[in-house]
Amino acid sequence: MVLRRMKIEGATPHGFRSSFMDWAHENTAFAKVVIDMALAHAVGDKVEAAYRRGDLFEKRRKLMEAWATFCSTPKASKVVQFSGSRA
Repeated sequence: MVLRRMKIEGATPHGFRSSFMDWAHENTAFAKVVIDMALAHAVGDKVEAAYRRGDLFEKRRKLMEAWATFCSTPKASKVVQFSGSRA
């Protein structure tokens, strides 16, 4: 609904979730279970679901802090001058 109210086209909540998952798996050492729980994924394995009792709150909090830092830190850009080009 936020995307609709902002009149943003071409972006979907799934795209944000996918970007988060890619970032978390490629750039952090957080366990898959922590990432999945942060995304509120259902546990597919009935045995695992029966034994999972915790919410991993502190680990999810740390993951979200890392995501917030990533999202709010400007990335340095590198300008490359090719030989023969004139400024």
